[in-house]
Amino acid sequence: MASLMEDLINVLNKEEEQYQGLIELGKKKREVVIRADIKTLDEITATEQETASNLQNLAKKRARVLNDMATVLGRNPGEVTITKMISYLEEQPVEQKQLMEVKERLLQTGKEMAAINEQNEILLNQALEMVEFDLTLLKSMRQAPETANYNKNACNTGDLLGSSGFDAKQ
Repeated sequence: MASLMEDLINVLNKEEEQYQGLIELGKKKREVVIRADIKTLDEITATEQETASNLQNLAKKRARVLNDMATVLGRNPGEVTITKMISYLEEQPVEQKQLMEVKERLLQTGKEMAAINEQNEILLNQALEMVEFDLTLLKSMRQAPETANYNKNACNTGDLLGSSGFDAKQ
């Protein structure tokens, strides 16, 4: 059981490291979105995908370790969670404390990551709105036959807009 507990704590620590990496990437992403640096944003997204894959593997390993621990304890593997494991360890205060500390760090990291993701979502939505506005403006400028320019006698001068607008390929 002791080696299983070490395995569980190691897996949880590795998960926290991965989430901390995602937090750093999220902070970089915020700056990249503000600068509209598409190339760097693409690189960050690729790194995030790799980290997400690592996290999936760690989650599977954590589930296996918890299942093994449940079997050793004679519990139903589907019911054993980190919180329940903490309560099962009342007679082992050192391991219980370690597990509680790792759990709290993971929860805090998750909250921080959620806040950064929410900020980035807002920034990305604003960037999309600006792109849509720019496209609409360019389309309307191209479709307008003449400008609404008036001379000093309040007569429309009828200046035509050039055809050098934005061409989009579908």
